Amino acid sequence: MSDVLYRKEILRLAADAAGAGRLAQPHGSATMHNPSCGDRVTVDVALTDGRISAIAQHTNACILTQASAAILGADATGLNRAEISALAAAVQNMLAGGGSPPAPFNAYAAFDGLADHRGRHKCVLLPLEAVLEALEILELAEPRA
Repeated sequence: MSDVLYRKEILRLAADAAGAGRLAQPHGSATMHNPSCGDRVTVDVALTDGRISAIAQHTNACILTQASAAILGADATGLNRAEISALAAAVQNMLAGGGSPPAPFNAYAAFDGLADHRGRHKCVLLPLEAVLEALEILELAEPRA
């Protein structure tokens, strides 16, 4: 077991499982799958004025995906699609060796040692991709004026 992949911060985030479960009445949902390892995450979102007012996720995934989903479950409320997209780009940059995302998402710093584990980047990004997919589905379903 590699310390970089299974450091205490990552294990703690996954164990806390902030936002784990499903929303009773989500406005949108999306399921994303990582075919290379079998990870699967379903994210439910509720929106108020274009911002996430509630978020929950169900993961059948590795510890990295669970921890990433827990960060979103704890801190994504209040964000809109553009902010989630910017967060995903910041996390992707960090995974490539760049700096950590800004507060309140500095918990993603727990993954900063994954630069040399490119195959595991998708695990960390999967919950972010699911949120973006759910928000895109909602946006496409909105009636156009």
